[in-house]
Amino acid sequence: MIYVAMLRGINVAGKKIVKMENLRASLEALGLGQVRTYVQSGNVIFEAPKTSPNELSNIITAKISKDFGFSIPMVLRTSNEIGKIVEDNPFLNERGLDHSKLHITFLAALPSKNAKERIDDLNARPERFRVRGREIYLYCPDGYGRTKLSNNAIEKALSVGATTRNWKTVGTLARISSE
Repeated sequence: MIYVAMLRGINVAGKKIVKMENLRASLEALGLGQVRTYVQSGNVIFEAPKTSPNELSNIITAKISKDFGFSIPMVLRTSNEIGKIVEDNPFLNERGLDHSKLHITFLAALPSKNAKERIDDLNARPERFRVRGREIYLYCPDGYGRTKLSNNAIEKALSVGATTRNWKTVGTLARISSE
């Protein structure tokens, strides 16, 4: 089974620095195969026996904590899930949208049934979002750096761990993980 792990908050603003070659070595030491990274922000594609995603996440999180000395939140998806997430982006069929302003927030768990209402208060036009399962599709025409729909705000509103990736990164992760 091919998995995509998205680590949150590494190599950002000089905090929690993790070299990708060290991260690959750490995961290879767990017996994971074909470990590859994409960009410096903690995107890892690897092969592992089919197992519980929660169990696999816990094993990887413990290994990273042991090897690097700090805990790193992580969200895990299969290659097939990433491909479906890309296909299901509700904003792709809308004319005039700048795809460079699309992002996806990956949730560590299913949000409560009232997730949309809980993050509606964060939303300010012209930003838009759609909650679909464990993903929140974002359109931030003024840029992600200015959005009220930030990763921290979504985590706080939903009480669920999360990490956000831009559309280009998600598309690349889908492509690499399906090769």
